[in-house]
Amino acid sequence: MTDDTLQTLDFERIRRALAERVATRMGEDRVRAWGPLPTPEEAARFRRATQEAVALGYRLGGVFDPRPLLERIRRGERPEGAELVEAAATLERAAELKREILAAGEGELARVAAGIGEHALFRRRVAESLDEAGEVKDDATPKLKRIRRSLNPLRERIIKRLEAVMDAHPEAVQERYVTLRRDRYVIPVRAQQQRQIGGIVLAQSDTGATVFMEPASVVPLNNELAQLRLEEEAEVLKVLAELAGLLAGDAELEATLEALAWLDAVRAAALLAEDWGLAPAQDGPPGRYHLVGARHPLLEDPVPNDLHLDERTRILLVTGPNMGGKTVLLKTLGLAVLMHQAGLFVAAEAAELGWVRRLEVDIGDEQSLEGGLSTFAAHLKKLDRILGSAAPDALVLVDELGSGTDPEEGAALAQAVILRLLEKGARGIVTTHLTPLKALAGRAGGLENASMGFVLEEFRPTFRLQVGLPGRSYALAVARRLGLDEEVLRAAERFLGEGGARVEELLERLERQQTELEARLAAAERTRREAETARGELQARLEGIERERAALLAAARAEVDRMLEEAHRQIRELRAKARKGGSQKRDALREVMKIRERTKPRPAAGTNPLPGLEPGMLVEVPSYRQKGRVVRVEGEETLVQIGQVKIRVPTAELRPRGEGAPRPKQAVVVESGFETELNVRGLTAAEAVEAVHDFLAEAVATGNSPVRILHGKGTGVLRREIQNFLRHDKRVERFHDAMPNEGGHGVTVVHLRV
Repeated sequence: MTDDTLQTLDFERIRRALAERVATRMGEDRVRAWGPLPTPEEAARFRRATQEAVALGYRLGGVFDPRPLLERIRRGERPEGAELVEAAATLERAAELKREILAAGEGELARVAAGIGEHALFRRRVAESLDEAGEVKDDATPKLKRIRRSLNPLRERIIKRLEAVMDAHPEAVQERYVTLRRDRYVIPVRAQQQRQIGGIVLAQSDTGATVFMEPASVVPLNNELAQLRLEEEAEVLKVLAELAGLLAGDAELEATLEALAWLDAVRAAALLAEDWGLAPAQDGPPGRYHLVGARHPLLEDPVPNDLHLDERTRILLVTGPNMGGKTVLLKTLGLAVLMHQAGLFVAAEAAELGWVRRLEVDIGDEQSLEGGLSTFAAHLKKLDRILGSAAPDALVLVDELGSGTDPEEGAALAQAVILRLLEKGARGIVTTHLTPLKALAGRAGGLENASMGFVLEEFRPTFRLQVGLPGRSYALAVARRLGLDEEVLRAAERFLGEGGARVEELLERLERQQTELEARLAAAERTRREAETARGELQARLEGIERERAALLAAARAEVDRMLEEAHRQIRELRAKARKGGSQKRDALREVMKIRERTKPRPAAGTNPLPGLEPGMLVEVPSYRQKGRVVRVEGEETLVQIGQVKIRVPTAELRPRGEGAPRPKQAVVVESGFETELNVRGLTAAEAVEAVHDFLAEAVATGNSPVRILHGKGTGVLRREIQNFLRHDKRVERFHDAMPNEGGHGVTVVHLRV
């Protein structure tokens, strides 16, 4: 892109906006020269880095520009210690920034940050040699340490010697204090009495009444102090020279400064995107420019417009009155392309932009007084250049094509230029006031009429782009609205001719239709949004109902768990009661069975009861794993006697015994919850026998057989005592050792009379 193009499209203001957002002078120098990048790949990398910077939000605080210091060092000038401390702090901050970016993951920022050096030697030597103010530390070198150890005692000796002189000649001393003149310690003496002390006068007061004298006895000590100071200064200069050499000779320094400048520019681009509400554009094929909600980023409260140029619409011919926003539209597209190719985000809700090889712009009145060219001549020179570079990957922006000369000749020339641009496949926007061009779009493929909206009743432009509709000039309508003489207006209409009047009438009709269609479209859009809002509300309500349902289910499950835990607690208490024997044992077992009945699942409502059940019929009760006899059928429940206990069970759960017995249409088999294996390992023989006794009682009551007693092999004592108990228990039908693969001699399987 040429500098003229950048200037015409106000890209310099984009540079200034970036410069306001950088943190370093290095970054400022970078963005003040910023412009379109050489390749699409470079621009895409910078955009990706900007997106990463928006997400990461890093800062470059604590970084200063060391380049002026480097230039002075390379010219042989001595650096100040404070400058070297600042340089070390900058390089330390750069290393911290590198670690921060690399920790965030891979990407364009990490790729650049990886080029930042550590500069460990320079940073370490600065920390060892200089304090925070840039003063050389006493222990920077052994020699400097020795010199400074000698200086303080020597100063004390000089001061004590001077105090002794003042004590010896109090009448000659003007005031009692020690000061420095010409870097030598002196005392104030009355001018008339200086001979009493003797020595060297180094200065005097403004009035001449006081002289600052170095007594003769102090001269050798001051000379020694001066020598030490010279040695100190030489050693300090040596330290500073060493540090300057380390900085200037650091091989990684240029790469670090380059990376910092680039990262600063990226951060400025990210801040600009946040402040201006910019969005990244997608790379499109050459000749494709699609922008949704595009606006001019440098205007306050601009009106957004959609812009589309592609193979179908190669040239957009925009007509309409002055001050309607045609020129702004040109600059909006041109600036979006420039910013995209500079790696910046663009002022649009969404955008897809092809890469532009040449951006040709002819906007504004640019008379060339030096070359003796008129506005029209300058216009023609630009048109010639534009036609020479026109191609499918070139973008052309021409304002007021054909103006500046006779309207008929200008219109003919403009038509020829547009047809030539279409023939060469160029893309672009052309604005004009010339009426004959409005009819060209119907005859030339790839050319599309457009106009900028204008509300005549309110006498104001809308700045809205209306594609497909040529614009009216509104000259006569505006003149009539402003009260121009009606006879003059009628004469103008006659001069306009029947064809011109028909064109204006047709355009007016089209405008009305366009307005009506836009109103209908807006109403449809409002209806769609309302439907979307209603749908969202319904979805939210449905989600709320689903959450409430889930909460109710969770509460129900919690209540069931609580009830089951309570039932288990009661069963444990009843088992303890059953161990006492007698009638309490029988009552406890009955209570256990009732609890199990209350807590077992019920069949679903509506289950058909089992047909053919009659009192006295023998049935199986799967939930208790026992047989029983029907006492009374009570609809969905049946009273069944199991041994000496009568219980109610769901009718659909029962299984009649015997051939030809009716079968339920639907049965529910529920586990009773009784564990059919008892583990007595670790108990004494007496404890094990008692546990087996209770275990068999509950097994008989719940109809579980066979059951397993896990006693282990060990010494065989538990097995022998338990099996001896089983031989004499009337509830036991038989017992035997388990199969070898199911525990063998360590498990006794017991079959009960149930």
